[in-house]
Amino acid sequence: MKVSSIQFLAMLTMLIDHIGLIWFPQDPVWRIIGRLAMPFYAYAIVLGYFRTSDMQRYLKRLAFIALLSQLPYQLAFHQLEVNTAGSLFMCLLLLVLLDKWKEKRVTPYLAAAGFMLLLETLPFSYGAYIVILVLIYRYAAAQWMTLFHFSLNVVSFMVKGWFIQLFSLFATMLFVYTPDFMSSAGKIRIPRIIWRSFYPLHLFILAVIRWAISS
Repeated sequence: MKVSSIQFLAMLTMLIDHIGLIWFPQDPVWRIIGRLAMPFYAYAIVLGYFRTSDMQRYLKRLAFIALLSQLPYQLAFHQLEVNTAGSLFMCLLLLVLLDKWKEKRVTPYLAAAGFMLLLETLPFSYGAYIVILVLIYRYAAAQWMTLFHFSLNVVSFMVKGWFIQLFSLFATMLFVYTPDFMSSAGKIRIPRIIWRSFYPLHLFILAVIRWAISS
């Protein structure tokens, strides 16, 4: 599967989600479509993890994007939590540590549990949910991804009442069951500068528009 297909769909569905969150909170269609965005980004992180030639640079770049996005994120959504890029940075760091400690018996499990607890306790976007989903994409065989993601959504609904998050399963189903569609979407080329700047830039634009309208 080509990364460009994931990038395009991630940016598009995220923009739809954020527009709906800010201006159309009573219309669930925007948020339902937007539930695909985070799985697309999570899957892209895993693909990037396998394909990067410089992991340290990858980590630094993602950390910079997260820091650059934090203030626009808070201004756009009026939420005091670490943005999703920050959560994905923590997930990427966990993948690096898990491979580093893969020969140890207990340490990888303790690290994964520790990261889940950290993101769930501190105000990170999506909390432990995003950590578990990234681990599913990293370690689960393709035939098990849908079941594991579905189970995660059911638990999240029972524990947190995240009903709308159930629709995020369709992203995983696209990865697993429609490889031809994802390959055709891969024909859309996304310049690196757009992919790397889109998250903080679109948050900044949304924050400015929201402020201008409210003023």
